[in-house]
Amino acid sequence: MTIWFEQAGSGEAVVLLPSSAADAGMWDAQWEPLAERFHVIRVDYRGFGHTPYAAERPYSDSGDVAEVLAELGVTSATLVASSYGCRVALELAHLASRLVLMNPGSDLPKTSDVKAFGEEEDRLLEAGDVQAAAELNARTWLGPAADDATRRRVTAMQHHAFTVQLAADPEPSQFAPGHTLAEIQVPALVVTGPYDLPYFRQSARHVAAELPRAELVELDWAGHLPALERPQEVTKLLLDYL
Repeated sequence: MTIWFEQAGSGEAVVLLPSSAADAGMWDAQWEPLAERFHVIRVDYRGFGHTPYAAERPYSDSGDVAEVLAELGVTSATLVASSYGCRVALELAHLASRLVLMNPGSDLPKTSDVKAFGEEEDRLLEAGDVQAAAELNARTWLGPAADDATRRRVTAMQHHAFTVQLAADPEPSQFAPGHTLAEIQVPALVVTGPYDLPYFRQSARHVAAELPRAELVELDWAGHLPALERPQEVTKLLLDYL
């Protein structure tokens, strides 16, 4: 199965990997500016956006993205990732020329903030309240810089993902290929902000410290999804870095 993808522009390849709280649409504001200078590619993982939630055998999201890149003849790319997408990017580091990791998770022990969020999300989904679970995600992952339209959009993206994934029968089996931060020798920009959960702030610092060629940038206005919160500023950040 090839997941849904979109491409535009020409030149150096730049792959946009979304958060699991959104889908490829989270990169709309960055799409055209990046495509003016690069061959830009974005994807929807299985169960998000345009891609159905199905698999005939165990799969990995990074394996799906690698399949897309192979189909396009892309052997090296800058990987720009948000949240869960950072794990996908790190698993694809062998294909990366550079990494941009916005609020990555890590192998640090889960802290109480993340545990509390997960427990509440599970409670709402088990109760069948998909809308409340989607609103919880938008409320948790968007910082104060996000406007009401953005909060509604993230809620809608998450609601769609929950609906598709909960309807899957049987539920696909997924595995996560491993990666070792110290072995990833490409330049990396790690982004964090004060309005994210403490676990992710700690994780960003940990990832930046473990990657041999990483630079940590703290955006003083950012929550967990800065590309949606202040999209023009993130576009500029990406263009400057790239």
